[in-house]
Amino acid sequence: MKENNEIDTREVVIRVDNVKKSFKSYKDKATSFKERFVNPSRGKHEDVMVLKGISFEVHKGEAIGIIGKNGCGKSTTLKMLTRILYPNEGKIEIKGRVSSLIELGAGFHPDMTGRENIYTNASIFGITRKEVDRRLNDIIRFSELEEYIDNPVRTYSSGMYMRLAFAVAINVDADVLLIDEILAVGDSAFQKKCFDKLKEIKANGTTIVIVSHSMDQMYKICDKLIWIENGLIKDEGTPKFIGEAYLAAMEGRRLDRIEFENQQKKEELERKIKEEQERLRIEQEKEEKKRQEEEKRQKEEEKRKEAERQKEEEKRKKQEELLELERKQRELELNETLRTVCTHCYPMARRLGGKDIFYTKVKIEDLDGNEVTKIWTRQKYQIVLNYDGCGRKDEEVKFVVGITRNDGTYCYGTSMKLTKQETENLKPGCVKFIFENKLLKGKYMLDLWVENTDGVQYDSIFSLMQIEVESNPYNERGILTMEHHWERTEQ
Repeated sequence: MKENNEIDTREVVIRVDNVKKSFKSYKDKATSFKERFVNPSRGKHEDVMVLKGISFEVHKGEAIGIIGKNGCGKSTTLKMLTRILYPNEGKIEIKGRVSSLIELGAGFHPDMTGRENIYTNASIFGITRKEVDRRLNDIIRFSELEEYIDNPVRTYSSGMYMRLAFAVAINVDADVLLIDEILAVGDSAFQKKCFDKLKEIKANGTTIVIVSHSMDQMYKICDKLIWIENGLIKDEGTPKFIGEAYLAAMEGRRLDRIEFENQQKKEELERKIKEEQERLRIEQEKEEKKRQEEEKRQKEEEKRKEAERQKEEEKRKKQEELLELERKQRELELNETLRTVCTHCYPMARRLGGKDIFYTKVKIEDLDGNEVTKIWTRQKYQIVLNYDGCGRKDEEVKFVVGITRNDGTYCYGTSMKLTKQETENLKPGCVKFIFENKLLKGKYMLDLWVENTDGVQYDSIFSLMQIEVESNPYNERGILTMEHHWERTEQ
């Protein structure tokens, strides 16, 4: 759609005639000759046509804007106008001196000061040092960088870079000024100052070409807009007409894209739901199978444990039975030894231990050495304890004597202690318990044992022999006699 404009008879400053431009696109770029030799497919490329044949003219003092979405060829067109790039086909003609603001900081050396970079950058535009000297103060004043002009530009912010670059570009008396999005940098006050300056130099006959995504900038300064799409000029005309058409198209495409994306999202969501449902179904089947296998395993494990438990129980019972048999056998063996220990051994006598230190012979004698089985109250006797020991004990040992009445009443107990020195090389020996019998008439049992100070028993004999006690016909009752006498007085 072309808008009808009056034919402009002014001088043509820029003429672009059927310009085409392509770039090489490498899918897998080889970095060395060896890589290309080993893998010939690497390093192959395809030509991507960015501009497919565009033509337009710009007259003296005219400002045009080039618009289009990213990748359409706007910046490529501008770089060909500055001769940074050259077309593959077609022709570009430009009359006069060209100044450009293509990339922020282009033409500036970071280690040089702002003042030094003014001279360097101006020389790129063909300005002599003498001309720069004449315009230096105007450039610095416009940039508003008086305080920083002698600092290295590496210390500048992006806004300061833009101020200095713009100040140089508009003060070289260029016939053509090319700007690529550079006015997007800087504060609003400086942007207004730049636009005012652009209007001023435009009024003085400078031709301006601007590439920007900002329609407001285009509306303020441009006389015409060129809309590039897919490498071709889609439309050109007054800024308002072309700008609104472009924005409407972009909005329509945006809405189409949103609708397309929403449809894709919907389809993707439906696909994910189906995948999730299938995943859950498979997961549930796996979980159910796993549960069944686990249940089966647990049952088998329970059966195995029950079988092991029964086996262990049977083993334990057999061990207990064996231990009981061994205990009874040992008890029989120990009890057999009691007959050698005591001539008058009580039938119910029991023996435990019988190792390391043990009794070998036990008897009761009167003080003349005669063995007795019946003792009398208030008479003196001795219990003779013969023992044997096996080697060094290095601990205290006690020989214990206990007397219990036949009804189980504990009557008396005492012990004799051997020191560590006495037990170091213990040999067979004899200890005697000499006592005056205080027991009254009755039947009593003799208990004996040997133990250390921690209560560990080496030999224990319970109810070894029955002691029969006879008393003179005194008027006494109970278990023990007491030394006493009676006194009588008259009042």
